[in-house]
Amino acid sequence: MKRIVLIYIAILATIPAMAQKERKYIREGNKAFEKDKFQNAEVAYSKALKEPKLQHDAGFNIGDALYKQEKYADALEQFSSLKEMANDAEKKGKLYHNIGNTLLKQEKYKESIEAFKHALREVPDDMETKYNLAYAQKMLQEEQNKQKKNKQNNKDKQDQDQKQNKDQNKDKKKNQQQPDSDKKQNQQQQQQPQLSKQDAERLLKAIANDEKKIQEKVKEKQAKAKHKKTTKEW
Repeated sequence: MKRIVLIYIAILATIPAMAQKERKYIREGNKAFEKDKFQNAEVAYSKALKEPKLQHDAGFNIGDALYKQEKYADALEQFSSLKEMANDAEKKGKLYHNIGNTLLKQEKYKESIEAFKHALREVPDDMETKYNLAYAQKMLQEEQNKQKKNKQNNKDKQDQDQKQNKDQNKDKKKNQQQPDSDKKQNQQQQQQPQLSKQDAERLLKAIANDEKKIQEKVKEKQAKAKHKKTTKEW
């Protein structure tokens, strides 16, 4: 099961010297966030940005609300804008943890790994960050294995296509080198008409009739010649 944990700062509304109006926006944002009404939480936290002391924490939770709405590009931009405001190791660790999560959702595994490593440099014992780092490294390895497999499949296909083209060219060249006598014989065999059974019978009958006529003429000539020899000459 994927256990990608997003760090959420629930800002308490008891910060000294905070204006009553800003405390109200913080309470509204926290309640909306806890009820999974992330768009409403984003709006409420945005109103709290007017208080200078809340700009980092309210901005952080705006990033969380954007993340929960799956607006990962906007969330990444929001988190990244807070880097200069994070003035202690704990805040920096949480910030880079969530930057890593956002990059992970965008399948930017190399960048997410670097973000988690940055977070661990600030807070080395954070187990959630360690888990997310291991998960990002696993996903990167799977992606690289898949790319390697696809590359090998493409290479195998190219080799197969080249072999097929080579065989086709070889057959074509062999046909081109065939002797003219063989080509003519093949052409004659291909052009030789095929007689139907009825046509063949008519042809044989015509030949037989012609043969019969020839025999009759031969007999007739022989009879005339014999008649001339037996006629008495006076």
